[in-house]
Amino acid sequence: MKTQILDIHGKKGKEITLPSFFSEKVREDIVAKVLEAKKIRQPYAPSPIAGQFAACGKLQHTRKVWKTTQGKGISRNPRKIMSRRGSQFNWVGAEIPNARGGRKVHPPTVASMINTKCINKKEMKIALKSALSATANEKLVSNKYERLNDKKISGLPFIVEGKIVSLRTKDLILSLKNILGELSEVALKQRKIRSGIGKLRGRKHKKNAGVLLVIGNKEKIKTNVIEVKKAKGLNVTDLANGGVGRLTIYTEEAIKELGERIR
Repeated sequence: MKTQILDIHGKKGKEITLPSFFSEKVREDIVAKVLEAKKIRQPYAPSPIAGQFAACGKLQHTRKVWKTTQGKGISRNPRKIMSRRGSQFNWVGAEIPNARGGRKVHPPTVASMINTKCINKKEMKIALKSALSATANEKLVSNKYERLNDKKISGLPFIVEGKIVSLRTKDLILSLKNILGELSEVALKQRKIRSGIGKLRGRKHKKNAGVLLVIGNKEKIKTNVIEVKKAKGLNVTDLANGGVGRLTIYTEEAIKELGERIR
């Protein structure tokens, strides 16, 4: 499989042979399995000692015992003393779930939130190859982005010269528009205020992923308008989070390093 390298103005240059993984069969089932195993949930739970030591323990109904509740007509719930007059006590239930300020009945546990799923090395390699191959598949890229359903997609995968990493933000945006053409409307990161009650619950903004730029390990670029990953650390989550077929641009150096890394 061959393709042409684009310059920063979107014009075609020399032709190169792509690594074999761009022609691999896309195994969406294995990619989904890897994404499920890579999910991370922040564990949360109450303190192990929360709600304890607030009460003096279960009360006794035995007669002639200090602080007995015999003849008071109250249950043996753990209680704390609110006031006292001689041997007469005013107790209030504490510590237990049915008392004010007590512990939760069935609190969440940290162990239930730890992801213990594992993936075989061969499956991980197949998933990475599939995610890379999907970036060169016009149908999968079109299906991933609803706004691209009516657009003509050609020239995948997009490979540009290394000069793109030296561009400033203004020139980088202009270069992306020249390279991607009609696809540039989903290329830049966008953020908008969420409609509905969700914005009152810590989810005020919605944002898209934008295009992914994969650069070589020795290349550097400083920008916030697009997501940038180095070829050495590229993984399935970067390429296929939310489904395979992410719009991706590779530098010439990144293609060489990916070809050496994945065989």
